[in-house]
Amino acid sequence: MSESADGDAGLSSLRTIADYQFGAGAGEALFPPEESLTVKRTTSGRPQQVHAESGRLASFGTDGRFTLGLEGGRRLAAALPSPSYRVVVDDESEPFVRDGKNVFAKFVLEAGDEIRPGDEILVVHERGELLAVGRAELGARAIDEFESGMAVKVREGAPASD
Repeated sequence: MSESADGDAGLSSLRTIADYQFGAGAGEALFPPEESLTVKRTTSGRPQQVHAESGRLASFGTDGRFTLGLEGGRRLAAALPSPSYRVVVDDESEPFVRDGKNVFAKFVLEAGDEIRPGDEILVVHERGELLAVGRAELGARAIDEFESGMAVKVREGAPASD
């Protein structure tokens, strides 16, 4: 089952959840009111995935939180001030992260202060380009202090643009 965003009260509540999860303005950035979006729902009517023409924006988990698709990550990267909900890596990590490999703490240059374990985050290159989306395995302070351990479980890497 799917629906358009036109006049949909369901997308309004999804925007509110995104604002709560990622900060003010995230809901409008992910799900702009002027864009026609498709919301795929479970048989019980619960929102499951939100798609735009450009790709999957987010999935809505049974825990009431979003997991990001690459397109959703791009939208959040453009809307949220850096380094919010981001870990920053350099050239050494870039090809591995793009390939979907996890990010280890010793390779993180910077992490947003608000990051907690389990948060959905963006992995960006130090020049600002989105490399992947995934789930934080460590909080921001631990990412900064640890010399080993997985910092981000990468869900989807962004292929290099030629």
